[in-house]
Amino acid sequence: MQLNTLKPADGAKKSAKRVGRGQGSGWGKMGGRGHKGQKSRSGGMPKIGFEGGQMPLQRRLPKIGFTSRKAQYKTEIRLDTLANIDADIIDIAALKQADVIGEKITSVKIVNSGELTKAIKTSGLNATAGAKATIEAAGGSVA
Repeated sequence: MQLNTLKPADGAKKSAKRVGRGQGSGWGKMGGRGHKGQKSRSGGMPKIGFEGGQMPLQRRLPKIGFTSRKAQYKTEIRLDTLANIDADIIDIAALKQADVIGEKITSVKIVNSGELTKAIKTSGLNATAGAKATIEAAGGSVA
């Protein structure tokens, strides 16, 4: 076998169908498009999703959902997660260092979920009313 003798296997390469090249080709005259009508013409197909004038499916179904672009910079954190962080004052930098939140996060809200067993001090974090009451009841503070 030499590079100059390489060729595809028999039947691997099929010739393109050359339509409209005379009756002898088998695809002459109308080129397999049938007689008249929209589909026999050049560019003659309706747009994608067209249902013959009936209201298309994508317009019949309701629009649902929304993804906020701000959500990638905000997060919520539970009280029991804060209890596991070893820092004097818990702020966004301390949470990032403890690998609790991602690098992009700029705003954190503490939610009243889980139990808090030790006093913690927070700085620069938002908190729900219930979470604030729980932190202060444990002897901590929210600033």
